[in-house]
Amino acid sequence: MRQIAIPVAITVLVASACPVLAQTGPQPATPPGGTPTTIAPGLPSATTPTPGAGTPSTGTPAVVPAITVTATRLDEARGSIQPSLGATKYDFSQPLINTIPLGENAPLNQVLLRAPGVVQDSFGQIHVRGDHANLQYRLDGVQLPDGLSRFSQFLMTRSINTMSLLTGALPAQYGLRTAGVVDIGVKSGTTDPGADLSITGGSRNYSQPAGSYGGRSGIFDYFVTGQFIHNGLGIENPDATYTALHDDTDQWNALGKFTAIIDDQTRLSFIAGGANAAFQIPNVPYVMPNNQVFGFNQWNSGILDQRQWESTYFGIASLQKSLGDLNFQVSGFIRYGALYYQPDAIGDLLYNGIAPWTNRQSLAVGTQGDGSWKVNDKHTVRGGFLVQRERATTFTQANVLPLMDDPNNPGNSIPSDQPVGFTDGFDITSWTYSVYLQDEWRLLPTVTLNAGLRFDDFCGFVCEYQFSPRVNLVWTPVPAFSVRAGYSRYFTPPPLISVGPNSIALTANTVAAPEVTQNDPVRAERADYFDVGVVAKPVRGLTVGLSAYYKISQNLLDDGQFGAPIIITPFNYANGIVKGVEFNSSYDNGPWNFYFNGAFSNNIATNINSAQFNFSAADLAYIQNFYITTDHNQSWTMSAGAAYTFNFDTDWATRFSVDWLYGNGLRATVVTPNDISLPPYNTFNASIAQNLPIGLGKSTQVRFDASNLLDTSYQIRNGTGVGVGAPQYGQRQTFLLTLRQKF
Repeated sequence: MRQIAIPVAITVLVASACPVLAQTGPQPATPPGGTPTTIAPGLPSATTPTPGAGTPSTGTPAVVPAITVTATRLDEARGSIQPSLGATKYDFSQPLINTIPLGENAPLNQVLLRAPGVVQDSFGQIHVRGDHANLQYRLDGVQLPDGLSRFSQFLMTRSINTMSLLTGALPAQYGLRTAGVVDIGVKSGTTDPGADLSITGGSRNYSQPAGSYGGRSGIFDYFVTGQFIHNGLGIENPDATYTALHDDTDQWNALGKFTAIIDDQTRLSFIAGGANAAFQIPNVPYVMPNNQVFGFNQWNSGILDQRQWESTYFGIASLQKSLGDLNFQVSGFIRYGALYYQPDAIGDLLYNGIAPWTNRQSLAVGTQGDGSWKVNDKHTVRGGFLVQRERATTFTQANVLPLMDDPNNPGNSIPSDQPVGFTDGFDITSWTYSVYLQDEWRLLPTVTLNAGLRFDDFCGFVCEYQFSPRVNLVWTPVPAFSVRAGYSRYFTPPPLISVGPNSIALTANTVAAPEVTQNDPVRAERADYFDVGVVAKPVRGLTVGLSAYYKISQNLLDDGQFGAPIIITPFNYANGIVKGVEFNSSYDNGPWNFYFNGAFSNNIATNINSAQFNFSAADLAYIQNFYITTDHNQSWTMSAGAAYTFNFDTDWATRFSVDWLYGNGLRATVVTPNDISLPPYNTFNASIAQNLPIGLGKSTQVRFDASNLLDTSYQIRNGTGVGVGAPQYGQRQTFLLTLRQKF
């Protein structure tokens, strides 16, 4: 590989994200800016090399080329533009990712479930600190617009070099989606050079070939990765059976990153990716139809053939500049998403009274700029902006059963068995404008105050804006102990795609007509958020943290299902309160790794004041007068894991790991809305990874994973919660074998 060294002011040995180039040793307890960092679940940070399974042992450090020094320094400069500054931060290391089933081939949501306060839901959804959705994903500091994917994960774990989950009272640079910020540093040819190929297979018709290739040529750095997945685990099983019926999925993902270091102060980068997924909608057998079509009402529900396709494509182009105490990055981004639902032409009419062929598309483009200026030793000023335009379209062609007079009971209506057709759709464009300014003020050597103001303006179905103050205080009396407290005012616009204002009227006098026809527009959520926490590192390798939060919301956002699985619409509760406590602990020393996380949360809300057609009149009346627990609330959530590497510092390293997930259940309805929790569940997983120094390429590894080792049968949803449309069960016992080869 040809390399061109570009002169810089200093040429030193540096710790880069590449394990071969990184220096060993403990990470700083407190990053620059006084921000406490919690190393989530229990393993070293991604910049710390870990001998053992999958990591070559290091010898005498090599002199790092000047181009690598420049790239590393620019990475550090980008981090100084957007630091966490008092937010609750959980870092996911590569060793942690390798501990969970499938390692870096695992879906991204499964990795995030290992952080405190992250709750599992159906359709691959996760909830952070009691919020429904409201997650923000950033690639190399650039915010991606919301996607349309309902079942699939459009970002790959295997593309991640570093990842953090930021929650709590976020500083001013983070807005719009604020329940959690998934901050991802994408791999590069410098961090992951060469080829990395793997093939995974096992039970449930599982097949997953994957690969990546990275390198550097002079000032240019390149990294590409992709995977294909086929299995029978597309969507959660709606039945309690061991194997879901009609649940195959085919998915592909791809991502490429290309950078050019123009000089020792300037870097250009381009990230592009895409995902495409096809799903069968699983069936529940032996269910009698609800309606009659063309004179018959006998049907085998096990042969229903409903399908859904999802695709997402995105691109980011960035210019980063570092001029001494001034650093900035300006980026342009684009994201296209599409969904298509194909019903069973007769079956959907028999069971639902409507068969919709629905297509939804969204195109978002925009620009984002962020910068920092270190005025002096006590003040660092940061500011930035975001402008985004999104156009969303939806088009539906549907057959529906109309209502007709009952000849045997005049005055009453019954469904006709002769369907009629209608079309529905809308086209809407939204604009989002955001700007922020903040000052990091080091009041004392051990005390840092970060205060800022953010302005957001959103115009879609409705137009709204808000000024949002943010303030965080961090006290670090010693490097091994820090205390933080913060307040943030939040403004969260609703998703642009929803049920259109005329859709309800089109179903009038049909089986598909809702009981309530009111459909007030969904508004932005506004919230006051308070967060406090401590992080302690009493001995080498041990990290312990405790956090507490309290959020008061107006127009609390939630989601509900309307009709076919594709059609998800947001709605508001007029008032909501979210509060909780989180505990985390981790230990990493030599061949041992442990972690334990526990969280308690309570999310209550009252008075649904938008998209009321999702609910019955009785539920609306009750919720208007009483606070209820929201359907996605899970009071207790825990995760734990342990790993041990035999022959820790040899080429024959063997890593054994186990982890555990616990939840006391999402909400269900018996008498009043969401009045009970579903039964609690425990799932155990185990992995074995064996390195084989057989002289083929850089390294060879065989890995065995067992998901839900004890084959626990548990229900995620039972279909009775507010805004919940169908039951889902968790994945049953699955065994997978992976062969991985690096060159």
